[in-house]
Amino acid sequence: MTTSNPTMRGLVRAAHAAARRAAEERVGAGVGLARAEVTEANVIMFPPVKFQISAAAYRRITFWTIVALGAIVLSGAAVRLTGSGLGCPDWPTCADQRIVPPWEYHAVIEFGNRLVTGLVSIAVVLAVLGSWRRRPRRPDLAWWSLGLVAGVAAQVVLGRWVVTSDLAPVAVIAHFLLSMVLLWNAVVLHHRAGPGYADDGPRETIPSGGGRGVRAMLWATSVAAGWVLVNGTLVTGSGPHGGDEHARRLGFDISNVARIHSLSVIAFCLMTLAVLWMLARAGVSRETRSPVYVLLGVIAGQGFIGYVQYFTDVPEVLVGLHVLGAVSVWWAVLHAHLTVSRSFARQGGSGGG
Repeated sequence: MTTSNPTMRGLVRAAHAAARRAAEERVGAGVGLARAEVTEANVIMFPPVKFQISAAAYRRITFWTIVALGAIVLSGAAVRLTGSGLGCPDWPTCADQRIVPPWEYHAVIEFGNRLVTGLVSIAVVLAVLGSWRRRPRRPDLAWWSLGLVAGVAAQVVLGRWVVTSDLAPVAVIAHFLLSMVLLWNAVVLHHRAGPGYADDGPRETIPSGGGRGVRAMLWATSVAAGWVLVNGTLVTGSGPHGGDEHARRLGFDISNVARIHSLSVIAFCLMTLAVLWMLARAGVSRETRSPVYVLLGVIAGQGFIGYVQYFTDVPEVLVGLHVLGAVSVWWAVLHAHLTVSRSFARQGGSGGG
């Protein structure tokens, strides 16, 4: 239809423009709805990764890492004390290219120890991942957690050496001592993950240069604890529990190495008493001294078990308790060292560590 009236032509054009805009709006609304539906589907199928953990949650992870590392020491001791060291004579399989052990006493115990190693690996992986997802993030925690990875990898290599060497005492000793190094790493990680470590929180100041002397004695006490562990392994390597009835022994006279070990423990205990005396003389609070009291109590209990097992021909149960005591003493001396050092200020006002 055509019209010569200008007014009518204007009205027609306006109606056509309005209809065109309405159509475009309907199409645009449809496209927008479709895009919204696609975006919502993507969110459901591929949610954004924003997983984070709190500082408190990460510290719990580091605590359970310590527990796992202590458990592997005890399960290894169970293998040795039950004579199951060669229950799985192959590595990494158990026997005859079989991963799962045959239903035999020694094989099951040895394989159980390998399963505990798997749990330790999971704990270490969680410690590493947690250090990256912890908020606030701390690079020092990431580096210390990677130290656990290196230690576990080295343990795998040493574990193979223990099996292929038919439980050579040197290999078994190295395996145990590396476990103690791993435990030290985990305790330091747990301590550094504690509240207030990264900031310059309150410290208890030890006057008259006492802080320097206390730190020196703490270091000496920790070194003495390490020496007690080392010569304790010499006693074990010379004793009757080699992990298998055919396992070689070190050949040292058991009375002589036990005497050296006993004197080392006595020196270690006296040094711990010296730390307590220095802290009390400097006027340090009882709360700060409490980890050292705990250490002294653990040493006393461990010494009692050691003497009883020696004079009762080292029964397996007491030897197992003595291994538990060794882990407890090592944790206690590390905890005392780190806590007491951290609790007071360095000379010159910088934080202790």
